Amino acid sequence: MRGDERRARRPALVCAAGLALVLALALLGIAEGATPLPFGSVLRVLLAPLAPGLDAGVGAPLHRIVLDLRLPRVILAACTGSGLAVVGALLQTTTRNDLADPFLFGLSSGAAAGAVSVITLFGYRLGPWTLPAAAFAGALLSAAIVFGLVSTQNGRGGERLVLAGLATSFLFGAVTLFLVFAGDQRATTSVLFWSVGGLGLAAWDNLPVGLAGAGVAIATGLGLRAQLDALLAGEDTAASLGVDVRRLRGAVFLLCALSTAALVALAGVIGFVGLMVPHVARALVGVRHGPLVATSALMGAALLLGGDLVSRTVLAPQELPVGIVTAAAGGLFVLALVVRRPGA
Repeated sequence: MRGDERRARRPALVCAAGLALVLALALLGIAEGATPLPFGSVLRVLLAPLAPGLDAGVGAPLHRIVLDLRLPRVILAACTGSGLAVVGALLQTTTRNDLADPFLFGLSSGAAAGAVSVITLFGYRLGPWTLPAAAFAGALLSAAIVFGLVSTQNGRGGERLVLAGLATSFLFGAVTLFLVFAGDQRATTSVLFWSVGGLGLAAWDNLPVGLAGAGVAIATGLGLRAQLDALLAGEDTAASLGVDVRRLRGAVFLLCALSTAALVALAGVIGFVGLMVPHVARALVGVRHGPLVATSALMGAALLLGGDLVSRTVLAPQELPVGIVTAAAGGLFVLALVVRRPGA
């Protein structure tokens, strides 16, 4: 009985620990960087809205660094990490593929192609929103192509979805490379940002896009958790329980595409978050999608907050793209999976 109680309480304890970790990393991410800030001053600035006058004596430059530069960046990192992690968990369930993540389905390559087309061909005709808008449109176009390819076939199985996604990813990857080599070579630095990801576009006016991206993924996972739990037992079992598997798979994919498009439009291609986090979350709280979605969201946020902290400090004052940090961690993670499960 006591063992059952401990197992029942475990998801709540894991989520509480995850939330504490996210808050600690967020505070650390605001205080640390190319210009380290005193923790006490950072806390005084952050808590000033609750206690007016608490930030008296804190200089205007520190205010600006905390509120205008690092706080939006930390929020975007948390949104991007949590959204990508939950999208990965949902796609792994609906495709029954342990290696599924948002980037296996061409969404990131589509976004990168859209952004690079602006950099090399069309220019910033819509002002500062041109790049995010083009990346968003590219990701949605990629999702539409994948879903269109699957819809023209009789079956919509997870394997067919993965194959269509891989084909679309390679197609848009080729388009991106063509644009880079055929366009202005001086745009290489900007192209690199969209290829490996970064959080340098974080600003208060575009944060609603990131919040919406994470919100769509989390709401999808929690809202469809019962049907997704049924799908864990297999398509036939889920159908016998009244789940329309084809409709569920299509709805999850489209909502995941929408979420990923919003996140990639701001942060570029940040790989392996959606692949790694769900595996660790399942080991901690099991496979049921209620606790899995909550745990994945918190762990994804923690992973990207930690990765961004490393990216800003390891070569300070130079900033390393956060996608390089997650790619290194993801490569080691996949190697560990192979070593632990040689028959997989």
